[in-house]
Amino acid sequence: MLPDRAFFDALAQAAKEETLPRFRTGISVVNKAAGGFDPVTEGDRAAETAIRALIADKFPDHGILGEEHENVGLDREHVWVIDPIDGTRAFISGLPVWGTLIGFRSNGRAVMGVMDQPFTGERYFADGSRSWYSGPDGERQISVRDCGSLSDAILFTTSPHIFKGEDLVRYRAVEGKVRLFRYGCDCYAYALLAAGHVDLVVENSLQPYDVGALIPIIEQAGGIITTWDGGRPEGGGNIIAAGSRAVYEEAMELLSKA
Repeated sequence: MLPDRAFFDALAQAAKEETLPRFRTGISVVNKAAGGFDPVTEGDRAAETAIRALIADKFPDHGILGEEHENVGLDREHVWVIDPIDGTRAFISGLPVWGTLIGFRSNGRAVMGVMDQPFTGERYFADGSRSWYSGPDGERQISVRDCGSLSDAILFTTSPHIFKGEDLVRYRAVEGKVRLFRYGCDCYAYALLAAGHVDLVVENSLQPYDVGALIPIIEQAGGIITTWDGGRPEGGGNIIAAGSRAVYEEAMELLSKA
């Protein structure tokens, strides 16, 4: 038995009950990084615990890959991929561009997923064949747009500071060609791309849980998401997502140059 939309909604609701009451409340933050800043809050941990409990009860034979707790059964046919608060820096800053990411893999391929933003009441969902939006302005199927070329594209990345060395050179080459670039939206940028509001997202050094839910949302909206070398993105790494083949190929030419 595979999950349905109602179960994804239940998972998102369980996470919301842990994250939303803690948003903009000045909760304590723990730094996970020894030589930098990698924040985690009690909301991250509590939300993932709530998600895992529902999965373990409904699908005890499924594996779970999560950011905050131990991975289970990653070699199983079906694996859940969880980031309870993607965009923790935004969360602790009071910005409503973080989201709960819950993805579902079958035989290693990301096939379903939800991105939930509890504060704005928006939810993006991939059901296995199509992508959907629901929020304050209703519910509808979503699709990417074709802006024509890289010179007409709107580009998002979390921050230029995430790029180092040659990666920064390649990213700046893309940024220098687009019509407009913006920073700081984490998973929300990918959702905007799937819904046809922006055209390109370029990031690096992502973890599998950063993209697991977003891959099917983008692909089932008609978009493209791969690594910078054109590979499958389920393992994370350097990631590019685009709304059209033309924009993707122009950006990839710049990203692939040594």
